[in-house]
Amino acid sequence: MGKKKIKKQTEEELLKESGALSGEKKTPVSIDAKPGRAVKGRIFIRVSYNNTFITVTGENGEVVAWSSAGSLGFKGPKKATPYAASKVAEAVFEKIKKSGFLEVEIFVKGIGSGRESAVRSLAGHGLNIISIKDITPIPHNGPRPKKVRRV
Repeated sequence: MGKKKIKKQTEEELLKESGALSGEKKTPVSIDAKPGRAVKGRIFIRVSYNNTFITVTGENGEVVAWSSAGSLGFKGPKKATPYAASKVAEAVFEKIKKSGFLEVEIFVKGIGSGRESAVRSLAGHGLNIISIKDITPIPHNGPRPKKVRRV
């Protein structure tokens, strides 16, 4: 293996490095462009017959916060209730409160009973909602029909 040589820097080299580092121009950061602070966001609400999921993303699609009725402790058929959906919306709002979203777009997907209560709960907490879109997939032609029954 052998011995490893450790190169020691002279005082002049150290001074040059520190001078180069301190001499760099720092760009001023405005109040609106703080790192980690998004101005616009998107909220995706997925409501099924069995559960309610809410995901909050930034403008570029990075997930900021998420929650579901199951993660809050609701079990069985109680996960699909409007009450559970409003509690999920409250939990997500608490998570994103310090993120500083000023405007949000809401996308609702699915056919569960908590669709409206989740949106109302988010609006009631003071979020500035730009738009609400329903992105529930609709089958164009549906699956292939069953074969004719022969008796």
